[in-house]
Amino acid sequence: MSPLSWLQNRRTASISELQRDRRDHLPAPQPLDQTPLHETKLVVVDVETSGLNTQRDKVLSIGAVVIERGAIDMGTQYESTLYRANHKVTEAILIHGIPPSEVALGMAPQDALLDFMEFAGECVFLAFHAGFDQRMLSKSLRHDLGYRLQHKFLDVAEIAPMLFPDAVVGRGGLDDWQTYFELNNTERHNAAADAMATAEIMLILLSKARAQGIHQLDELNTRLGHWRKLKRARLGGV
Repeated sequence: MSPLSWLQNRRTASISELQRDRRDHLPAPQPLDQTPLHETKLVVVDVETSGLNTQRDKVLSIGAVVIERGAIDMGTQYESTLYRANHKVTEAILIHGIPPSEVALGMAPQDALLDFMEFAGECVFLAFHAGFDQRMLSKSLRHDLGYRLQHKFLDVAEIAPMLFPDAVVGRGGLDDWQTYFELNNTERHNAAADAMATAEIMLILLSKARAQGIHQLDELNTRLGHWRKLKRARLGGV
């Protein structure tokens, strides 16, 4: 057995045959290609975690909302709390309000993650400050399922200022953009509520993108790349 095979087997030793079969048949990701935006399944995801350390902390809950054909599918949403042994209250939990008692009643991480990835299917993920959600979700999938996340993520926190460069939004957080677009979210720091708030913002951004001649995934991704370069240049970067 090669060292790589041994490591993979070690990572997946705690999953059942059924879970392994489900993992091995998860849908392929949607590439950032010429697929029209209105034909793309966009899954807006938000994860709540035990803290902000991407190396040490763990995903406690996942919320997700689907955008298809320019609309939020209100009947297609995902929310789950993951069971974590020996879970204790931290400062982050005081923010997002997931007590140890709720975590103790959560789903097995393997089943919750499989359910979520099957729910997401062939999609592009969206998140607000997507880098954090992507790293935490990727780590959980790797640790709990031995699965390498290959789905693409686009960051709503980047798309918004790119399309609305003159918006006055303070530090540019989710609350700031909600206020700017006059949207309400009475349950901030709840995964499902934050995913819904991000999805509502994204609908506005998709409309703006169409008005600016952006109609395909690759066009949006290319514009984001140019925007990042200009931003670095303005900040004196390379």
